[in-house]
Amino acid sequence: MAFSVVIPARYASTRLPGKPLLEIGGKPMIQHVYERASESQASEVVIATDDARIYQVAESFGARVVMTAATHNSGTDRLEEVASRLGYADDHIVVNVQGDEPLIPAALINQVADNLATEAEASIATLCERIHDRESVFNPNVVKVVFDHKGMAHYFSRATIPWARDDFAKGQPASLPDHVRWYRHIGIYAYRVSLLKAFVEWEPAPLEVTEALEQLRALWNGARIHVAEAGVTPAPGVDTEADLERVRAILEKRP
Repeated sequence: MAFSVVIPARYASTRLPGKPLLEIGGKPMIQHVYERASESQASEVVIATDDARIYQVAESFGARVVMTAATHNSGTDRLEEVASRLGYADDHIVVNVQGDEPLIPAALINQVADNLATEAEASIATLCERIHDRESVFNPNVVKVVFDHKGMAHYFSRATIPWARDDFAKGQPASLPDHVRWYRHIGIYAYRVSLLKAFVEWEPAPLEVTEALEQLRALWNGARIHVAEAGVTPAPGVDTEADLERVRAILEKRP
């Protein structure tokens, strides 16, 4: 099965300006992401950016880079431009790896691509992991997902879903009930190119705007999203200065 990895990389970041170029272990962050993606079974890895600084740095370490429009509202729009410009067929699979995931295991990239390839009714595949702590269950920054016995997503939300009515009748409990399973969404996606082409033509959906979750646009328009538990533990990404220091410390300990 052939698939491509596209890494959208923007210079602007509210909390960490120039995030893709921040140094980690003597390399810019985007190079770590590119190297991890290159360890996967992808037939090619492409960095997509609208910033000349990122373009030049990525070229300097040998990456394939596509300069995209600066008007895109999301990474999905940027992916679609790359897929169109590189002439990917409608049934080709593209995995979106975020540019702030310098420790992403190649196994997760392979898993999400394989899942989409084997799930004919899905046009998107993504991953999740079990939540075991009450803080995450009630944290709106932790996106939860509910899916059926086939792994097809019903809904993604910042709210606590499912809501354990009887257990939560008196408010947030001191500990989670053992008979309920909660899952945190892991933000890695595999797309069929045909879905990307449709996605950029759809208007933002009301639920998407309400929750600030782009994947709800796909569900709103009837697309099927396959969800599976991650086969390996996801590594931390970089959203804040504290995240950056944590990742630097992890890499310093590696041989």
